[in-house]
Amino acid sequence: MNFHWRDGNRLQLLENGEEFFPAVFEAIAAAEKEVLLETFIFFKDKVGQELQQTLIAAAERGVSVDVTVDGYGSADLDGDFAAAMARAGVRVHVFDPGKRVLGKRLNVFRRMHRKIVVVDGDLAFIGGINFSADHLGDFGPAAKQDYALRVEGPVVHDIHRFSLANISATSKHRRWWHRRPRTQSNGFVGVSRGEARALFVTRDNNDHSNDIEQHYLQAIRDARSRLLIANAYFFPGYRVLREIRNAARRGVRVRLILQGEPDMPIAKFGARMLYNYLMSDGVEIHEYCRRPLHGKVALADYEWSTVGSSNLDPLSLSLNLEANLIIRDHSFNRQLHENLDRLLQQDCRRIPLERIIRGYWWRAPLAFIIFHFLRHFPQWVGLLPAHKPRLQLLDPEPLEPSPAPLQREHQ
Repeated sequence: MNFHWRDGNRLQLLENGEEFFPAVFEAIAAAEKEVLLETFIFFKDKVGQELQQTLIAAAERGVSVDVTVDGYGSADLDGDFAAAMARAGVRVHVFDPGKRVLGKRLNVFRRMHRKIVVVDGDLAFIGGINFSADHLGDFGPAAKQDYALRVEGPVVHDIHRFSLANISATSKHRRWWHRRPRTQSNGFVGVSRGEARALFVTRDNNDHSNDIEQHYLQAIRDARSRLLIANAYFFPGYRVLREIRNAARRGVRVRLILQGEPDMPIAKFGARMLYNYLMSDGVEIHEYCRRPLHGKVALADYEWSTVGSSNLDPLSLSLNLEANLIIRDHSFNRQLHENLDRLLQQDCRRIPLERIIRGYWWRAPLAFIIFHFLRHFPQWVGLLPAHKPRLQLLDPEPLEPSPAPLQREHQ
């Protein structure tokens, strides 16, 4: 499914769960006909419980509700918790569920990593925030720093069509607005709500395997003044690394905000293998140290920016299903820059080149291997058997066990 640039959108940057969750719950509570929700993680904590009750309330008042979760990220979303939603009329779809082996989840590759909410086809949310309590500050030191967007305007219709198409195969009871969406031309779609120009971009394992990466590459190549990337899992392909370095060489001020207190230590180790390559040509690297960074945002110069679910690592760029919004708007670019610059000034430490050089002698052989891995990883992935997305629709569990056929005959 191909999408086009849409003018006339209104965008609101949402920081962390404190801003994101109330906005989403309020929108679902006000829904009149339809709610579509996709998320990698839907935990049964206080955030998940509030989301569950909000979805159930919407379904009980006649709103069509479809929830899609990933079978790996939300592997524990089963039993009474999911059944309560299904019994209320919420259709719960599980992407590629897998069985545990010795208590371990092994279906780790090619996951559904998108975070999208669409309400009544007019309002959408997109970004990197999952539905879990670890996106709230009161979670403690492990609370995550992240971003999402509240979106109104013509681009919502593209997000809506995409979300409908993903569930069409498993939706047994579709209403009239659940008909398979038709391809739309590159013209005006919907009512203008603002001034931002936006493009909905996805990554899959079929026709759009590198769309998000291509938009990053083009923005980095076009940058002439500044480039600021904040990404949780920074281990990009060789082309992205090369273009970032080339941007710094031609005088662009390039700043990266990466994890200093990672939720996965290997993410920090992998990123640091790339520091010397980038910093030797003038790239500034700042590690966010207040708490784990989970954001996936970037801006270039004074107009281009992006917010979404895609990390800059092999899983997001070559395997997972992702969704980003690409934005061309001076006002939003300025707002995002002010937010990230505040993080840089208050909660980040800049990594000095001298520190990297001192320990580079033992990193050099490993860095050499990593660069060749990143250069050839996309081709290696292409040799693997293609993954066929599979959605499983959860059926509501009966409130009481049904009698066996033999028992019914004697009643």
